[in-house]
Amino acid sequence: MTTHPAINIFSPHFRTDPYGSFASLREQGPVARVTLPDGRSAKVVVGYDAVVAVLKDDRFIKDYTNLAEDKSTPRRVPAGLRQFAVLSNNMLRKDPPDHTRLRSLVSKAFTPRRIEQLAPRIQQIADDLLNEMAKKGEVDLIDAYAFPLPIIVISELLGIPVEDRDKFRHWSNLLVGSLGELLVEEQQMIKATSAIGFLRRFAPWRMDRLRLLNAVNAFIRYVRRLIATRRANPQNDLVSALIQAEAEGDKLSEDELISMIILLLAAGHETTVNLIGNGTLALLRNPEQLAQVKANPDAIKTVIEELLRYNNPVNMVTRIASEDITVGGETITRGERIFVAIAAANHDPAHFANPEDLDVLRAENRHLGFGQGIHFCLGAPLARLEGQIALSALLRRFPDLQLAIDPDALEWRTGFLLHGLDALPVRLT
Repeated sequence: MTTHPAINIFSPHFRTDPYGSFASLREQGPVARVTLPDGRSAKVVVGYDAVVAVLKDDRFIKDYTNLAEDKSTPRRVPAGLRQFAVLSNNMLRKDPPDHTRLRSLVSKAFTPRRIEQLAPRIQQIADDLLNEMAKKGEVDLIDAYAFPLPIIVISELLGIPVEDRDKFRHWSNLLVGSLGELLVEEQQMIKATSAIGFLRRFAPWRMDRLRLLNAVNAFIRYVRRLIATRRANPQNDLVSALIQAEAEGDKLSEDELISMIILLLAAGHETTVNLIGNGTLALLRNPEQLAQVKANPDAIKTVIEELLRYNNPVNMVTRIASEDITVGGETITRGERIFVAIAAANHDPAHFANPEDLDVLRAENRHLGFGQGIHFCLGAPLARLEGQIALSALLRRFPDLQLAIDPDALEWRTGFLLHGLDALPVRLT
């Protein structure tokens, strides 16, 4: 029997080089095992076909409470953990019919046609940021460009003051960086009789739990005040539209509103930040491919698709089996949470020729960067457009862009679900 090395997806090594880990996991088969920090093992789906099968199978669910035999009695959440329950009231964390209702309330704002109308404004934002960057010889591309561009766009869509963006960045960083740990411990959270007891159990994850709780509370308070302001004085923005929206007579509840706005704000910029940062790094580390991009400016859509495949902003998502299900020869038992490695599927040699090579003009590219099935990323058209405009404008303005740091010294953000840089120092000329 072949023995495979234990891979801890919470480790700094995995954050730095997830693709090396995915290659090792793929040797186990389409469904592999990884190690959690407390010694438990968990299953991770790494094969392309298996990932697609899971994402399209409605027997794999998002909401752990849907496993309850008796749903007539609402679950009681300890007072100190209610903020986490509030955060779960959005389309990303729900199954049909709740997911269908919630998604329908925001989908009209993210159609390809509506998003295309934002192109002139996105271009203006990019140009303004590049003008500021031009005053310096060296910048952190994440701080100066990759972060502010999408946060300005989503803030304007929602009607949130852009000057508060540093608050959102702080809250979002803590929340997103902790999301994987929270999902792993969700069942214990639901069963918890006290917040103190749960947080003590949470200790093995080595998180700064108090900072996380404070960030979540501050985020919720901010959004609650915003909702109250928009109720009293509606504007031409998405928050006001959500407050007024009705789907077959069913409005969003207060908790659903809060959770949806936080989701849109966080997800509305996190993916694009990583796309711009990871994509720029990939090109700077592959100068022959960077030359191809410069020589073929009209191929930017193809380029962005390859960057999404090659160094995807999202490593993996999670699902819960609602019954015993066999995937890739492995049985996933009812109630078991599995990790679905989108980034691993995008490097599966059974589906992509030379998957470890960056090929910016790759013709066949059915990557899974935005997922599959009913939870396919609603913001995909926006992220694609932002990526296309941002990268084109950056290389046009600074054709001699270079890394200002040894690539091996780069720091990657905490967390294993998303994959993005803390900072990307670059020289502009």
